[in-house]
Amino acid sequence: MKKLDYVFKNKNILDLALTQSGADAVNNNERLEFIGDRVLGLSVAVLLFEMFPNETEGELARRHAVLVSTETLANVAMEFGLDKRVRRGHMTGGRVQHILANAMEAILGAIYIDGGFESAKKFITEIWRDIASADLTAPKDPKTALQEFVQHEDSGALPVYEYLEQSGASHNPVFSVSVTALGKNALGTGVSKKAASTAAAEALLKTLAI
Repeated sequence: MKKLDYVFKNKNILDLALTQSGADAVNNNERLEFIGDRVLGLSVAVLLFEMFPNETEGELARRHAVLVSTETLANVAMEFGLDKRVRRGHMTGGRVQHILANAMEAILGAIYIDGGFESAKKFITEIWRDIASADLTAPKDPKTALQEFVQHEDSGALPVYEYLEQSGASHNPVFSVSVTALGKNALGTGVSKKAASTAAAEALLKTLAI
């Protein structure tokens, strides 16, 4: 398990970053998560701009989407053992990945508030450079990859997405999307319709590839 390579001057802000709204409705990490998301986005954009000077905007955007995704953030959070440190309320298993991703963003926001942008950027760059280096080919987003796979198997065919009912609290909604293609179906959930449809496409790709 990795240790956070940053020493907080204000220890209370770290505690706040590790407190999910389900554990404390008032003093929680949502505001830090908000700013951490922006700091991460800019830092990763600069990193990719420097690492891949010959790639187009679209290629950089696809890399960026993967690197700031819920899955990537949750994986980084697990490496730091945040699954054992986050204070959270009673939540279903399906929300754990989002809780960890949000906590990781909150940590980044806390570093920014505590030490400034350069400290946060340095912290992010050291971690995300290795992740970005793991795949030297710009990834395709799951929806594009699914569409190309389906059209290759059945010329002219397209995946069909269906937006299902929204669930969860109004301030923390969960969207569900179903996608059908080549006689198969998969379901995806996310904190937005876009995230849910992306998750559905990724799930169906895995099914069709078997």
